[in-house]
Amino acid sequence: MKLMHISDLHLGKRIFEYSMIEDQKYILKQIVGIVESEKTDGVIIAGDVYDKPIPSVEAVELLDDFLRSLVKKNQKIFIISGNHDSAERISFASSILKESGVFVSPVFDGNIRPVNMKDEQGECNIYMLPFVKPSTVRNVYENAEVVDYTDAIKCVIEHMDIDKSKNNILVMHQFVTGATICDSEEKSIGGLDDVSGEILKDFEYVALGHIHGPQKVGSDNIRYCGTPLKYSFSEVKHKKSVTILDIKEKGNINIDTVPLIPRKDMYEIRGTYDEITSRQFYEGKDFKEGYLQITLTDEEDIPGAISKLRCIYPYIMKLNYDNTRTKTSGEIDGSENVQEKTPIELFSELYVLQNGMELTEDQKNYMKDMIEEIWG
Repeated sequence: MKLMHISDLHLGKRIFEYSMIEDQKYILKQIVGIVESEKTDGVIIAGDVYDKPIPSVEAVELLDDFLRSLVKKNQKIFIISGNHDSAERISFASSILKESGVFVSPVFDGNIRPVNMKDEQGECNIYMLPFVKPSTVRNVYENAEVVDYTDAIKCVIEHMDIDKSKNNILVMHQFVTGATICDSEEKSIGGLDDVSGEILKDFEYVALGHIHGPQKVGSDNIRYCGTPLKYSFSEVKHKKSVTILDIKEKGNINIDTVPLIPRKDMYEIRGTYDEITSRQFYEGKDFKEGYLQITLTDEEDIPGAISKLRCIYPYIMKLNYDNTRTKTSGEIDGSENVQEKTPIELFSELYVLQNGMELTEDQKNYMKDMIEEIWG
């Protein structure tokens, strides 16, 4: 049998106030196309279905359309809630959905029953574990010694009735030690939410969500499939894909990926304002119609730069400066009596600290006139 592993859809997400809903519609339609071309039997969605615990109406409608499309393709669907989701909202109507082959993890109560799939080559049990914290597990297993996330997941696994004669798949939304994270993911201090991969050895495959970059962790069978779209500029170099599991007899699972092509890609470009606005720089380039982070290297700020640049690059998400001013930081020296300095001297020192350069004569004269006018 074949299963597709996806996660972290973050439906309804906005990036720098840009709604990603049209991009998400586009990529979900592409995923349905891959389901058809790969002839999969089921789809695993490993958490963070929505971007917020209370999703927008259009995000809910988009998930509804996506699930309906998959059901029409005779897919079994396995969904768990992630840290961005409300477990209660995700599990709403789960008993009715089950009748259509859509299996949703309930709010965690310690009772995780596997969903069984079988074909002529064998059987596979799928265990769906929603995102949990140590406190969640302690509330369910009152006598268990649960100090950290590894203890929590280990305790949950020990209470599963795992039939080791079959292929077993765990769907989980946690941070497994050794995974590489990026700026669009929530970070903990000192790795407090790490889960050791050592406790996952009873599973032939662990379908992970939570980390946005596709990667294996420790072994080929413990894998993050990554997000279907880039959700921050720290993901610019990511190659997004879906993961395909070809499950045969016990212990024999082939893992492959199929690339995803976004509606609009993300790019980072840098240079002076004159360089970036020159036709030679942008003519015929893919990034012209992509989502952009532009870094200007001019020493002086360009008045109204982002509005002017949008005439050429309509989808600028972020504008930065990288120059002497942004590279210089410092503190005001309080060793001298500030009362002995003139206002223009004090302002000049502040300007140097903030911008890494002296005021020009024109700027000094402008400030002197402004100070005199205000004080007058």
